[in-house]
Amino acid sequence: MKTSQKQHVCGSTSVQTINAPLPLVWSIVRRFDNPKTYKQFVKTCELRSGDGGKGSVREVTVVSDLPASFSLERLDELDDESHVMVISIIGGDHRLVNYRSKTMVFVAAEEETVVVESSGGGRVPPLVESYVVDVPEGNTEEETTLFANTIVGCNLRSLAKLSEKMVDLT
Repeated sequence: MKTSQKQHVCGSTSVQTINAPLPLVWSIVRRFDNPKTYKQFVKTCELRSGDGGKGSVREVTVVSDLPASFSLERLDELDDESHVMVISIIGGDHRLVNYRSKTMVFVAAEEETVVVESSGGGRVPPLVESYVVDVPEGNTEEETTLFANTIVGCNLRSLAKLSEKMVDLT
């Protein structure tokens, strides 16, 4: 059976430069079982299946300020060599249907014109997070993108602050 409704999808990419060594940043990001470390909107996280590696599923409860109470998420990819993590939201009581994010941490290239040295030695890693998500019925692409970008941006700024604070403590 064919449907006449066209699926509306939106997405975005955010970049955050973090003044901390890549191994430190990646050690925080890769912890699928513990997003609360830097994601401010996470109240609790419990693994429902798996050991925190590829294929694991977690249930995240969120703080009361959001229009949701929980999210069910699957770790689709975790590559410690390339520093890539892909997560899909597979359930929950929110409007982020078919949300899929890809987070990548890179070593800054030598030829970049603006490169800051990290206090931990080495180049500052840029972190890139991109996502795609369905636009819920009753919302516009702009509203959906604004909501998702706000959450992603807060998470990335929090990660930068935590990572840089950890470098300062060493």
